[in-house]
Parts: sequence; C-alpha cells; structure tokens
Amino acid sequence: MPELPEVENTVRSLAKLVVGSRIKGVWTNAPRLVRKGSFSALEKGVRGRKITGVKRRAKNIIILLDGGFALLVHLKMTGHFLIGNWDIRKMKGQEAAVLAGDGALGEKVNGYIHFIFYLDDGRELALSDLRKFAKVVFGKEEDIYKENGIRDAGTEALEISLPEFRSVVSKSSKNIKMLLMDQTKIAGIGNIYSDDILFKAKIHPLRQASSLSEKEVEKLYGSMKDILSLAVKLGGTSISDYRNTEGEKGGYGEIRLVYRKDGKPCPVCGTLIKKMKLGGRSARFCPHCQK
Repeated sequence: MPELPEVENTVRSLAKLVVGSRIKGVWTNAPRLVRKGSFSALEKGVRGRKITGVKRRAKNIIILLDGGFALLVHLKMTGHFLIGNWDIRKMKGQEAAVLAGDGALGEKVNGYIHFIFYLDDGRELALSDLRKFAKVVFGKEEDIYKENGIRDAGTEALEISLPEFRSVVSKSSKNIKMLLMDQTKIAGIGNIYSDDILFKAKIHPLRQASSLSEKEVEKLYGSMKDILSLAVKLGGTSISDYRNTEGEKGGYGEIRLVYRKDGKPCPVCGTLIKKMKLGGRSARFCPHCQK
C-alpha cells in the first residue's frame, strides 16, 4: 500500500501538473470505486470545475476544486495516478482504457486504468488500480475533511514534535510496530517504513511501546524522520505496484533495509532477517540487532 512517501510524491507531482486545469469529464469501468453517491453524480459534480490545489492528509490525496468542492482519493493497496492519454475500447464485452503511446506508462503495472479525469488541455489524469480497492469521494471540501481516515488521523509523521511523539509512545500498551502504523496516532506510516524505521533504531517490533526508554524513543524519532525524508527524496518504494505520475519507479526500494528481505543477511551483522506475523501484518527484523 502506498504510504506517506509515495502519496507525498504523487501530491507534489499533481500540484505541479494539474493545478489550474479544468475537468472536462470523467470515465470509469469500475463505478464501485466511488464510495459515496453514484458515479454519474460525481461526473456531473466535477465537470467544468477547476483544480485549485492538491493536498495530502495521512495516506489520502485531496484534490481541491473551485466552488468549495473536493475529491478525496485513497490509493489503497495497488492504486497510483498517471498523466497521459488513453483510448477507450471494448474488450471482452467491457470498456477498457488502452494507452495511446509508449514509454514507462506502457509497463504492465500501469495498465489497470479504471478512472480517467479528462482535462481541458488534452491531458488525462488516470487512476491505475490492479485490485480495484481504491476509494474516490466527491463532495464539499468541508465534508471531505469529515471522512474516515481524515477526521481521525493523528499528527503527520514528518510533522510530529519529539515531545508529542514521546507522549504517544509512552501512553501506548501496543507493540511498537503496530503503534507506528496506527493512523489515529501517527499518520502516514505503513508496513514498509515501520520495518525499516525499527531496524534503523535497533528496536524489536514486538517491544511494548511504553517500555521504550527515553533514549530509545529519541532514537526511534530520529530514525522515523530520517527514513521517511529519504524515501520522499528518492520518490518512494516501487517493489510492488506503486509508480509516479510518469509511470516510473521510486528509488527507495533499491536501498531498503529489511522490508521484504526475510531470509537475507542483515546489512549490519549478517544474521538472517526474520519474518513474523503481527496483527494480520508481517514484520521483518534482525533478531541480533533489534532488541
């Protein structure tokens, strides 16, 4: 699932590329992605509206429109936005979007187009989503901020202060891995970056959060800031489905520390990285380095 670095890169790209454009129309072959109201209501509501801004809140993308309206998009597990042009064709009895051109957008992972916003300059803003789990909501901006995942989101991971972070950690009985991924406490971190953050801080994912010493909390805080900032700089992680708006991979996956490296040598001590199930998720860690 795209996390803070991937969503932040998407938002920054969209802010440069689509702000100021007007939406001429919308196409979909997966209307179930619209989570409130109907697709026809969404299409009617956004048609002719100018895109005035793009924001990120936790793992959500908020596309601001004139007239006080907005689009909320959560990419879920396999979604990502692309800028390009597609032809709509009938394939196996259903409409499908086929890329008009080549380049990085032609990579298979970019070919699961289920939503297209047609812009007034001839470009198209498309949502590729293999699993079709993405969430699209249209409404008044004030109502968008009341949606689940936004109104209850905690402080952003790259904005939280050390005193607030210390307070969140010291008051929690959860294991530290699950706390880092709790969007109501600290917003933006998921499975990928929690693994690498804990490895860099040398803290075992099963440690109860409140058991961490003041020094360990400070180290964890610094690790969180360093890992997330580096991942944003490198364009996020693309070892799975995520791609940027040009259809290209982010660079953090090439230097990740332990995420999806179970069975491989620890980059510090050489001990084999282990994997365990934790609250329905997976955690990778070094049994020697992380205590």
